[in-house]
Amino acid sequence: MYIKMKITAVIPVRTGSQRVHDKNLRPFADSTLLDIKIRELQKVEELSCIIVNTNSDELVSRINRQYAGGKVRAQRREDYYASSACSGSEFFQHLGEVTDTDIFVYTPCTSPFIKAETISRCIQTYLKERGQGCDSVSTVSSVKEFLWLDGKAINYDPRHAPNSQDLPDIVALNFGCSVISRDRLISGRNIIGKKPKFVTDTDIEAIDIDTPLDFYIAEQLYIKLNVEHKGILD
Repeated sequence: MYIKMKITAVIPVRTGSQRVHDKNLRPFADSTLLDIKIRELQKVEELSCIIVNTNSDELVSRINRQYAGGKVRAQRREDYYASSACSGSEFFQHLGEVTDTDIFVYTPCTSPFIKAETISRCIQTYLKERGQGCDSVSTVSSVKEFLWLDGKAINYDPRHAPNSQDLPDIVALNFGCSVISRDRLISGRNIIGKKPKFVTDTDIEAIDIDTPLDFYIAEQLYIKLNVEHKGILD
C-alpha cells in the first residue's frame, strides 16, 4: 500500500541551538545525535527518502557527499526558518512546502532512543487509519502525575486523591515520531492533525533531549545500553 506513495522522513537540524549548543552535531557516545538518527531511519523499510533539513552549508555538503547515491540527502533551510523569530507554525508549514513527498515523517535527533520498529509502526498505523478519520499519528508518553495549574489541581480531586496509577489517562506528545500527509501539514501548519491517533512508546524511547542535563543523562544511558549491553533498550 505504501509502495505507491512517497514517504519522507525529515530530520530538522538547526545549528546554534541555544540551550544545548549544537546538540545535534556535538560528540555523543562516540557518534552524534544526527548520525545515530540517520542509522536508525535507514532501517525503516517504508521510507522512500531521508532528508536532513539544516541551515548549515557545511552540513549540507557533508551529508550529500557522505550519502551520495543513497536515499539520504540534505536540504538547505533558509536562515529565517532557523531563527528564533520564526514561530513553530511557520516552521512546520515551511517544512511541508519545501519537502516533495506524499507522507511526511517528522523525526528529530533529540529522540535518540526511538527504534526503527516504532517508527514503522507509526507509519503503518497512519496508512491503515488515514481513511477512517485519522489524519496524523504521533508518539506520546503516559503522564501519571498530580498536575496543577494556577493554584488548582487539574486532573484529580485533592480531597479524594487517588493512587498515581488511577489518575486519568493523559498523554503528552514527545515528538519522537509524527506522521502526517504533506497537504495536511501545510494547511494545518502543524505535525499534529485535527484527528490524531497516538502511539505510546516505551519510557526510554520517549526520552527527549532539551537541556544540558538531558544531554548528559541520555549519553550515559546510551553508552550503558548500546555499548555495555549491545543495544538492549527495553
